[in-house]
Amino acid sequence: MTGHTDHRTDPRPDDDEGGRVNPVIQEITDRLIERSRASRTAYLARIDAEAEEARRRGPARSTLGCANLAHGFAAAPGADKLDLRASVKPGVAIVSSYNDMLSAHQPYETYPAILKAAVRTAGGVAQFAGGVPAMCDGITQGRPGMELSLYSREVIAMATAIALSHDMFDASLMLGVCDKIVPGLLIGALHFGHLPAVFVPAGPMGSGLPNKVKARTRQLFAEGKVGKDELLDAEARSYHSPGTCTFYGTANSNQVMIEVMGLHLPGSTFVNPRTELRQALTEAAGRRAVALTAHGAEYTPVGRVVDEKAIVNACVALLATGGSTNHTMHLVAIAAAAGIELLWDDLAALSKAVPLLTRMYPNGQADVNHFQAAGGMQVLIGELLDAGLLHRDVLTVAGHGLDHYRSAPALKDGELVWEERTEGSTDPDVLRPVGEAFSPDGGIHMLDGNLGRAVSKVSAVRPEHLVVEAPAKVFDDQLDLLRAFEAGELDGQDFVAVIRYQGPSANGMPELHKLTPPLAVLLDRGQRVAIVTDGRMSGASGKVPAAIHLSPEAAHGGPIALVRDGDPIRLDSAAGTLELLVPAEELAARTPQGAPLSDAQWVGTGRELFAAFRRTAGPAERGAGIFALNGRAESLADGADAAGSTAAAGDAR
Repeated sequence: MTGHTDHRTDPRPDDDEGGRVNPVIQEITDRLIERSRASRTAYLARIDAEAEEARRRGPARSTLGCANLAHGFAAAPGADKLDLRASVKPGVAIVSSYNDMLSAHQPYETYPAILKAAVRTAGGVAQFAGGVPAMCDGITQGRPGMELSLYSREVIAMATAIALSHDMFDASLMLGVCDKIVPGLLIGALHFGHLPAVFVPAGPMGSGLPNKVKARTRQLFAEGKVGKDELLDAEARSYHSPGTCTFYGTANSNQVMIEVMGLHLPGSTFVNPRTELRQALTEAAGRRAVALTAHGAEYTPVGRVVDEKAIVNACVALLATGGSTNHTMHLVAIAAAAGIELLWDDLAALSKAVPLLTRMYPNGQADVNHFQAAGGMQVLIGELLDAGLLHRDVLTVAGHGLDHYRSAPALKDGELVWEERTEGSTDPDVLRPVGEAFSPDGGIHMLDGNLGRAVSKVSAVRPEHLVVEAPAKVFDDQLDLLRAFEAGELDGQDFVAVIRYQGPSANGMPELHKLTPPLAVLLDRGQRVAIVTDGRMSGASGKVPAAIHLSPEAAHGGPIALVRDGDPIRLDSAAGTLELLVPAEELAARTPQGAPLSDAQWVGTGRELFAAFRRTAGPAERGAGIFALNGRAESLADGADAAGSTAAAGDAR
């Protein structure tokens, strides 16, 4: 890699030759390869044909007609216009999620100029190809806008495709950080799988108010013990400057997985914005994109980087860090874009083999800056590689082999260099070696039972709360539960809160994170409470036991629609079971209660523009998306017909 200083003497043997991969990891990978053989083969055949054409023709824009090409460089500055016209230098697309409202994306304002200059020095020419939307789940929590959040992933993927559709580009630089943005960018990039793609992070903001204090203030507000001004002050001291929020939610889980998949430059994930090192890494990403094109010596198409081993590596990293449950859907959707059929069964099996190595809020009190200070990605990846829990023999934007990612970037005499980190974790309360793991298995469990299949994030839940058996309290809207709490109707009793009609085909599967503070209050009072929902709880899910992403969802006629107030439910996150304790013959005689909003009712905040998404969204366990498995004709949206029928029935009402 350009500018790479590496003090290793000999590369380690790859995992296949060295035989060092954990047998469970290898078995799951082999199963994934075999299951995906037909679709992955078809996908690779397509991108390989496009790659061969790219090598043959020279820069992509060289095949454009004169009028097409003139449109493509009309607004370029003088030197770039000449380079674009000459069709000799490789073209690099910049696709960005920049906006100046959201802290995670605000740093990207200056990146295009930095990247264009870096690409120019490396012998290429870069253009800002397009922007993608970036919405904030933190702002939209509990609001109608949250019902567009998951759908935005598909919009981002399509917007990425539009940006790359001009046939002007030989590589791409993807600028994104948060929840749906990175999966959307990657899905879009994988549909142009013959192009290299380097992801360029912006980094987290500095540490603010300790997470424990913030969480406590939220609970006190829910109890009415502090006012809005005090709560707002606490929130403002937590989210206070440019950069990603520092808790370990979906955004930072994104960054961990993208680095482990080999799509970031090594060690670039958690370097703070507006630092010299951050700028040096951004410049290096621009130069690297040029080196990876089909016209250089290190051609590295993104469709080859994201293979079955890379997908398994991402799953392992998610589990080893107790990351966001949202990625049980995003990883399925990302894999599908590369022609790979990842199942929840794979995640469930991996979770039993992968230990929990980190404690970051909400799974602990540390934030991602503390994780970085303890050794960060280099220690984490090194530990997992040495234990045989990651595939070493993979293609990355840094070169062949994941061992590149043992190295940390640094500035020496103004030069960016990478040196292998040989020191282990400096803070065992935050990051531990495999032999001293916080837990022998991953922080995410899959649940099965007569209510369907669900996900449970257990890494932040106390052992005594992993099993809850209590009567159901059923709500078809999260606001109804909040009103019941405020009215004192939930005090002094054990219950399982069932929140239904919150799935992808009902209302876009919003996060229900606003339910955590009031239910945490009841938990602290000694009540046994839990959540069962076909909605999401996000990477910020905390100490309240929850079965989320329940599939099939209520809008598809799932058993959750049959639950009545008072029905006993047993949630056993330790054993991986979720059961409605009602005789089968009684359930068979029931008819679904409640219904999703009809299209005529589901309006406001632009929601009506997304009605088609409701009718075509697949189930959560298949990625909750609207796109087909790449390389296979039929859609992953297995529930589309049912969703359409439900929506039609709603309209009839």
